[in-house]
Amino acid sequence: MSCLIIIRSLTNTIWRTHTSLFARHSSILDNMLQFPAAERNKEHMLNVLRDHLSADREGQGLEIASGCGTHVALFAQNFPLMKWQPSEIDQGCLESISAYKEHYGLHNIHEPIPIDVTSPVQSWNEGKFQPASFDAVVNMNMIHISPWDTAVGLFKGCGRLLKSGGLLFLYGPFAIHGQLTPQSNVSFDASLRQRDSRWGVRDVDDVEKLAIQNGMTLFKMVDMPANNKTLIFKKC
Repeated sequence: MSCLIIIRSLTNTIWRTHTSLFARHSSILDNMLQFPAAERNKEHMLNVLRDHLSADREGQGLEIASGCGTHVALFAQNFPLMKWQPSEIDQGCLESISAYKEHYGLHNIHEPIPIDVTSPVQSWNEGKFQPASFDAVVNMNMIHISPWDTAVGLFKGCGRLLKSGGLLFLYGPFAIHGQLTPQSNVSFDASLRQRDSRWGVRDVDDVEKLAIQNGMTLFKMVDMPANNKTLIFKKC
């Protein structure tokens, strides 16, 4: 075999490999969804987690309604010793989360799983979750754009799955003792209820009642940009 033939063969092999890798990378990027709200709030939420979880902390984190995956990817990069379990109910989002995990090479993120929080917590992850197995649960922008049953299911799940002292970080707009401010939140609430009468901005008092019913207490309320808040609940 001549040197020219060998060189051509090696060149073709390298080209095919390069083309295959490029196609795979393009496919990953195509699956990575981007939600403007998630891009705006992800760093702010990370700062809240940093105030309550040390960077060298080991443990298990669960994100309910992970969206496109940009949040859990950021959390996994900044809390590398924690294992993160993302979840979603939307198939496109599940694929996007997997794409974020692969794109950033994050080995401390489990493959995303479908979770419907209105289903019994014993059935989540095909019943593989053990009671009191998570150190932290994160849920962002869910309970105001879904029926109240999702809030009920979320707190039942956290009551069962969080360890004693474990934290639930709940992000979104909230009314305080029956008062919803500013006017932009009032208008937002009206638009949500117009789209679906079961939706709407929730009151902290109602959410706190769910926490108490499930062995949790409201630990802290943090003001966030764009008139949102993060409610931090601690498992007793």
